[in-house]
Amino acid sequence: MIDTQENEGDITTMIEQPVSKKTLDQAIAKRRTFAIISHPDAGKTTITEQMLLFGGVIRSAGTVKGKKSGQYATSDWMEIEKKRGISVTSSVMQFDYAGKRVNILDTPGHEDFSEDTYRTLMAVDAAVMVIDTAKGVEPQTKKLFQVVKKRGIPIFTFMNKLDRDGREPLDLIAELEDLLHIEGYAMDWPIGMGKGLKGLYDRQNKRIELYGSEAKGEQFIPLNADGTIDPSNPLTEEGEYQDTLGDIDLLNEAGNTLDLAKVATGDQTPVFFGSALTNFGVKTFLDSFLSMAPAPAGHKTVDDKLVKPDADEFSGFVFKIQANMNPNHRDRIAFVRVTSGEFEKGMDVTLARTGKTLRLNNATEFMSDEREQVSRAVAGDIVGLYDTGNFAIGDSIYTGKEKIQFPKLPQFTPELFVRVTPKNVMKQKSFHKGMKQLVQEGAIQLYKTWNTDDYVLGAVGQLQFEVFQYRMLHEYHSEVEMTPIGSRTARWIDPDQLDPSMASSRNLLVKDLAGQPLFLFENRFAENWFHDKYPDVQLTAKFQTD
Repeated sequence: MIDTQENEGDITTMIEQPVSKKTLDQAIAKRRTFAIISHPDAGKTTITEQMLLFGGVIRSAGTVKGKKSGQYATSDWMEIEKKRGISVTSSVMQFDYAGKRVNILDTPGHEDFSEDTYRTLMAVDAAVMVIDTAKGVEPQTKKLFQVVKKRGIPIFTFMNKLDRDGREPLDLIAELEDLLHIEGYAMDWPIGMGKGLKGLYDRQNKRIELYGSEAKGEQFIPLNADGTIDPSNPLTEEGEYQDTLGDIDLLNEAGNTLDLAKVATGDQTPVFFGSALTNFGVKTFLDSFLSMAPAPAGHKTVDDKLVKPDADEFSGFVFKIQANMNPNHRDRIAFVRVTSGEFEKGMDVTLARTGKTLRLNNATEFMSDEREQVSRAVAGDIVGLYDTGNFAIGDSIYTGKEKIQFPKLPQFTPELFVRVTPKNVMKQKSFHKGMKQLVQEGAIQLYKTWNTDDYVLGAVGQLQFEVFQYRMLHEYHSEVEMTPIGSRTARWIDPDQLDPSMASSRNLLVKDLAGQPLFLFENRFAENWFHDKYPDVQLTAKFQTD
């Protein structure tokens, strides 16, 4: 995965030998690793697929709505995603384009899978925020944006579905500032919308990009020095064009000025308009994004040391674990963000959590669920390590004598709980295997009742249970019964203060995977009653992982 030559802008040759410091630095500088975030149905997966088209890795874009045609989104590789038309797990896609190695992480839009998205956002250097022009900033977009903002990484905005009637562009830009508290700078501007869409006024490239039938063989019209096109062009007679010129004058006089320093810190977002479904404006966006987005940056350790991407020693962290990406082999993949140095197949690394030495003989790069063996990778790349149970989400791995431990990744305390049992007691082996492997992915949490060791699952949303039940049946051939316990508040207790008689129907006593006790309180009243009865007992909302 280290680049040695380019052909027509595309990386075409990867070397298999150790590289010089200069070559390594050049390879790292070409990496662009970013996540795409949005509210469900804003078009996130569609724009991802259009990028893959430009990267030459697919011939046609699938559509999550075209179930009758048998075409599905490339990044929606799980069977349940295809059946329900939703993204429920992050996908990793890598390709070469315009001299860059692009790593796209397509994240679930559904709020029930926010935790997967939050962890994925820890592994990227930039984010693309997709917004439906008819709906503007929606709740899930706002939540995910806040996570990105905390990281201080660049955020690029794509206002999607311009081929449909939507809100006024000026209102959409203003909403970014009002709701998300980030400056918006319009890189281009729509000429019309919906059935009246004529094209885009491209401020950056100083041209008009024509839409669909308007193009008639001419996709771009250059702007004159005064920011207009030749008066003889028929487009000048269109009212949409005249309205756009008025908006452009307003933006030039009263709008924000593009400030790359602010973009780099996440305080200003370049805004692009287009239609992912009709592949309009996407290439313009991609070209601009790759020229402005940063190469891999350094990562801080738990002791506040900065690990630079061009460091001599390799390091990385596991941000995701996925079971059964290939159901025929029942494999388990640990997704690793390479944070520094160079990954080499067969290298020995230290697992920071245990101090254990592991040999990485089997690694892969991704195109959704399709994989290719990889011999080398550099900082910024995402590699998949075949795992037999050594890795956990958040694990740090490194070479060299100095320990490198990156901070823990976000983990949510569950709010909904169910008891789970196998319908067929003769299939206990597959039941327990499925439970173990799916829980290790981190989307759901597993507990056991204190006295009977009955299984209790916790999740932040009901959809997680439905996906778990579906996957248990179709991937592990284990049909399970789920008995709702309802919404509960999880509170951990010091084992030294625990008396099992404290438990009741209103505060179920369970233990987590580490054997730590916790109560699942029925409601706030039950928790307050417990505090009144046992005033000296300390309860904590801390999610135990060690």
